[in-house]
Amino acid sequence: MTTHRDHTDTTTTDGPEPAATLTTPGFVDAHIHPDKTTWGSTWLSREPVSSLSDLIAADLAAQLSADEDVETRAFRILDQAVRNGTMAMRAHVDVSSELGLRNVHGVRAAAERLKGVLDVQIVAFPQFGMLTNPGTLDLMEQALGEGADHVGGIDPVGLEGDLEGHLGAIFSLAEKHGRDLDIHLHDQGPDALAQIREIARRTLAAGMRGRVTIAHGFAVCDTEEPDLPATLDAMAEAGVWLATCALGDSPVPTLDLMERHGVRVALGSDGIRDSWSPFGTGSMVDRAHLLGYRTGARTDAELERCLRLATTSGAELVGAEAVLGYEGPGSPDRVEFAVPDAARLVVERPAPLRVVRGGRTI
Repeated sequence: MTTHRDHTDTTTTDGPEPAATLTTPGFVDAHIHPDKTTWGSTWLSREPVSSLSDLIAADLAAQLSADEDVETRAFRILDQAVRNGTMAMRAHVDVSSELGLRNVHGVRAAAERLKGVLDVQIVAFPQFGMLTNPGTLDLMEQALGEGADHVGGIDPVGLEGDLEGHLGAIFSLAEKHGRDLDIHLHDQGPDALAQIREIARRTLAAGMRGRVTIAHGFAVCDTEEPDLPATLDAMAEAGVWLATCALGDSPVPTLDLMERHGVRVALGSDGIRDSWSPFGTGSMVDRAHLLGYRTGARTDAELERCLRLATTSGAELVGAEAVLGYEGPGSPDRVEFAVPDAARLVVERPAPLRVVRGGRTI
């Protein structure tokens, strides 16, 4: 990623640093759940939970009791993201027998209101189970014709209890409709690493190299696992992406290790002010800051890498031409900040001076 500094005044050599504007590519949120957010709405108090199943149950209850429709809530966080320089995102949107396709329709309607300034890919996401939730698999296929762009999956073993069945179903959907695949994987330990290697194997067998993403992938964050190097090599060979979100106390990948093995990584927000977490702002600068903090970034190069994962790396994942086409201060798609360099942007987290899309300040 290239950023550019534009000094706007001059000083003597003994004076302060010249005032400067840093120009960056647009930001990409590679993993967000806009259908769940309460951003700008009534505060949601969260009860203690002890497992993934508890979180999922609380999530469904919160969605069913929401006093605003999905489009209204999703639009607010999408608009907030745009104001903070996000130009593209991959949105994971719940599809289930309980919710039907209302979330897909709502997020797509919200995205259409921002067409031209925000590119939104929707992943049909079986949050509440697919094989274990009768009717959801059929709805997943229906969603691909009613606003969803890609196929999602979730913990084939930890949640569904059927590795072959779950992967077989989602890979079949992706192959049949020519869509990419993005799989939530919260499972950890040797069995989870084995799941990842199976995902990589299927990716190559299906001719989908570079078109499969593992979201969270907590298993690859444990550097003590003896099977980790082989798993990372399998991911790299198959071009399987890792989308990480630097969440709370959740594991984060060792970025140097990912680079050494050739695993491509992109950064996302995950849930913002939803039943899972009270945190999140819709700013990918904030998220880059959190990633730097969680991974112990110290050097300018390490901080700049965090910014890259929030911009051009994410753009490679989602194919965001507005971000990939960035050429510097005169680019028609750019974000400008009142900081002298990328490292301080990640540390200080300023709001943008301006966001320019298609040559127009928005």
